[in-house]
Amino acid sequence: MKKSWVWIFIVLILAACGSGNENEGNLDLSETNFEDISAQAAGTTVDLHMWGGDEGINQYIDEWVAPKLEEEHNITLKRTPVDTKDILSKLYNEKLANKEDGTVDVIWLNGENFKNAKENELLYGPFTDHLPAYQSYYDTDSLSYNNDFGTSVDGLEAPWGKVQFTFLYDTEKVDSPPQSFEELKQWIHENPGKFTYPNPDDFSGNAFVRHLLYQASDSTESLVQEPYSDEKADALGKEVWTYLKEIKSDLWRNGEHYPSSLTELDRLYSQGDVWMTMGYNEARSEHLIDQGVFPESTKSFIMEPGSLGNTHFLAIPFNSGNKAGAITSINYLLSPEAQYVKLQPKYWGDNTPISTDNLPKEQREKFESLDRGASVLPARELEDRFLPEVDSQYVDWIKENWQNEIFKTD
Repeated sequence: MKKSWVWIFIVLILAACGSGNENEGNLDLSETNFEDISAQAAGTTVDLHMWGGDEGINQYIDEWVAPKLEEEHNITLKRTPVDTKDILSKLYNEKLANKEDGTVDVIWLNGENFKNAKENELLYGPFTDHLPAYQSYYDTDSLSYNNDFGTSVDGLEAPWGKVQFTFLYDTEKVDSPPQSFEELKQWIHENPGKFTYPNPDDFSGNAFVRHLLYQASDSTESLVQEPYSDEKADALGKEVWTYLKEIKSDLWRNGEHYPSSLTELDRLYSQGDVWMTMGYNEARSEHLIDQGVFPESTKSFIMEPGSLGNTHFLAIPFNSGNKAGAITSINYLLSPEAQYVKLQPKYWGDNTPISTDNLPKEQREKFESLDRGASVLPARELEDRFLPEVDSQYVDWIKENWQNEIFKTD
């Protein structure tokens, strides 16, 4: 009899332990506030899987974020460098196998990877309504955070950072940069051979052409929110191809050759063959100036109708074994404290998705006065002129049609 009660006692203990793990892995947000989530996360390990190809980014996570999470939330952050597509492949296989006890708690993704993850139901959520930092300091109605390359976010990922497309020019050769694409066309005609753009197979070259889609569209909101359609692309494309044909003969090498990559365009700019370059990451020129690749007279500019921005996000896999830890960690990564350090050139220099208008005065002034370098535009101008990305299918449409419409034309 005593042995039976002993076994019953052991079974009850094991069941309680199992129940605790299950609750942790299957967090019911409808019945839990953030304070309870944070308390549940204390003493746990969070597995962050992300691209690891930039040493500054890795140092930001390992040397600053991880110690802070340990200090303030008693969370151990484990960073695993991996390609995002490999993460999604792993999650997809675990979904097929009904594996509910996954080893990935937070993933860094956007664009096509997010679209695939959402369509295959690989993500947990919606969870962004339960992030105090996001609700307090971000413009939660922003198209940039509710649409990811044309895919509705629906609370399944939280904006972690953003890069913004800017044009760069040499102030010793260009007195006043153009303020619109019409002015750019005129400048190109007046300065033949001093401008070009990468082949749109390159992402930066493709973005240059995508800006023309926005110029041709009557509404940025409709272009961003509506799914891709061949009819709309073809209608907008008429104006896009006309523009590109009109500038072609005055481009570098008369438009008979286009740089195959942004690296090649940067080289032409550094040599003085062209007087402008371009690309994502509004602060990217700073380290090139420091390295002596770009002239110190390099500055950046944005033209109307605005500047394409690429927001990147953090998400939680459907089978994360530590959803409380994941939510607590993501909330901290979105906090003003973590975002301010991420913004500094020391580690990453990545622009913040925080709406500075939502910050207390002292913090707002701190963000807006941060010196990101003489070539970088003011934070307010970048924020006010940020354009969210269109459906990712337009990227492929431009690649497919540019060859026939522009490169192969006489």
